[in-house]
Amino acid sequence: MTNLAPDVVIVGGGIAGGTMATVLAKRGLQVSVLERETIYPDRVRGEWIAPWGVVEFKRLGLLELLHDTGAIPVKRNVPYDENWAPDVAEKRALDFSALPPDLPLPLCIGHPAMCRAFAASAEAAGAQVLTGVSDVKVTAGARPAVSCLLNGERLQLRPRLVIGADGRNSVLKRQLGFSVQADEPHNLLGGMLVANVPEWPREVQAIGTEDRFHYFVFPQGKDLVRLYACFDFEDRQRFAGPEREARLLQAFRLKCLPYAEAILKGTPVSPFHAYSNEDHWIDDPAMPGAVLIGDAAGHNDPIMGQGLSIAIRDVRIVSDILLSTKDWDRIDFAPYADERRERMRRLRIAAGFATRIRVEFGEAARQRRARVSNRMLERQLSPLPAAIIGPERLPAEAYTPETINLLIAP
Repeated sequence: MTNLAPDVVIVGGGIAGGTMATVLAKRGLQVSVLERETIYPDRVRGEWIAPWGVVEFKRLGLLELLHDTGAIPVKRNVPYDENWAPDVAEKRALDFSALPPDLPLPLCIGHPAMCRAFAASAEAAGAQVLTGVSDVKVTAGARPAVSCLLNGERLQLRPRLVIGADGRNSVLKRQLGFSVQADEPHNLLGGMLVANVPEWPREVQAIGTEDRFHYFVFPQGKDLVRLYACFDFEDRQRFAGPEREARLLQAFRLKCLPYAEAILKGTPVSPFHAYSNEDHWIDDPAMPGAVLIGDAAGHNDPIMGQGLSIAIRDVRIVSDILLSTKDWDRIDFAPYADERRERMRRLRIAAGFATRIRVEFGEAARQRRARVSNRMLERQLSPLPAAIIGPERLPAEAYTPETINLLIAP
């Protein structure tokens, strides 16, 4: 029987929602999750967990679940790029095992598999996970109200709190009128899962730029790799139409990438869609009776792959608040809003810098990318390590215009 007055209703049963439900239900709260999908589809979603995000999963006691679900630890990031030969790129690789000892290796894991795993763990912990839900309507306030359609019938819920974990196009965010800020769109980014690439080393990820094409390759289980492409709006027709998956695969015919031929022999097993990549943020993701987490609360430009790490820190901070206080007033979420505001500001600066050096094309851009890479190898201060170690571990001056200008100066 559905609990009509749970402590918490979570709108969205993806990774953020499933993780939050697991954590709260394990601690004895009554939790209901409303999820639109009945089967989690393969879409362009986060599948790389930065070392600082892995730390957050560990703090929540959920790291073993990731490994049980097939997470692949990545040992090296190789910058296969038009600026240097492949053997030189391999010597310039970032060795994740050389990070400070409290930072584990990053993980690659399929998004649908994570969604299924955390939905199952939430149910095992005692949460109600309702799938196939539609027409969700939410009213905030001291005693919020949530209604939805489930199996053709209208369900009315009266929780103490509603948590919005329903992604970038959040229904909750729109209905409750949260104020969203955004950068101007500047590039397109999309991804595709490819099978039959057994040659790709499972412990290596790659990132680079050649000509007018910025790419990522991340290992998945068995013989799978996830390919990502970032390109200019002027080139959008190149990756549009019914042949876009084949065109994307052919775009990996790169001189800088030694595994290009192996990738070209692969088989696309998911559709390719590209989206504009820019930052969206909400300075205060809480109001009476409601709080947003994950992409619903604003997301970083995916050029940096921070989505999962951001979401899981949100879960950890908000769940700590809920489990340590009784009344759940809006003011209780002020520390979350303050920390997230600064976290997203720093990541926004880092992502803007990453876009400038990776997804601007031409000879001047190529030379600038090489200068920045060389200076970072020499340990010159940069905001980019925030994507690996977490934004708070760098000094404040890493995010200043002066620091960035020193990095890119001729």
